[in-house]
Amino acid sequence: MKADQSGAATTGGRTRNRRGEGALLRDEIVAAAERILEREGNEDALTLRSVAREAGISAPSIYTHFADRDAILDAVLDIAFERLRRHALDAVTDRSDPVAALLDGCRAYVDFAVTEPARYTVLFDRRRANRPVVSSSAELADLPPEWRRRTESFMVLVNALESCVKAGRSASTDPFADATKLWTSLHGAVVMRQFVPGFPWPPLDESIDSIVLRLALISE
Repeated sequence: MKADQSGAATTGGRTRNRRGEGALLRDEIVAAAERILEREGNEDALTLRSVAREAGISAPSIYTHFADRDAILDAVLDIAFERLRRHALDAVTDRSDPVAALLDGCRAYVDFAVTEPARYTVLFDRRRANRPVVSSSAELADLPPEWRRRTESFMVLVNALESCVKAGRSASTDPFADATKLWTSLHGAVVMRQFVPGFPWPPLDESIDSIVLRLALISE
């Protein structure tokens, strides 16, 4: 072990975080996990050893911040859901036409899934036990705090559809239920193209607009 000019100890090729910089190391671990998932496209490639190697630290150092591999994946999951929420929210903000906002929000959702497939896979294809199940907006309040945060990206879609209803542009009588159908269909449109790439699918942009207008009960 040796020290650099700032007095921080170094191990191998990486400078050890000084006291009080534990949060920085935690961020580095999560960032390393994100890079692995983006590069490999499969969560099976994510192990404590691979994350430690990517971050330039020893594997035991991870246990100071994460109990196990699943805890790291949960942290990546939180970040990815927030990124999806911001991506969708940025698309609908400041749009005066509620239908245009809904369409743009759904396009942003699909764009996230297509351009960040590894993160999207972690969101919706991860093998998780004890997944919460809800059937109405009232039950969202009963979810654990982490899942209430994770469903905020879906609520962007619900709110956009509610705006269409208030403007008299949608015949929906249950925006939550219809937004759920819409979300499910958008997910299917993305995933089916990934798993059956040779099928003569119609253009994705056209499919998105058709799905949104039909399932959101949009009136011209």
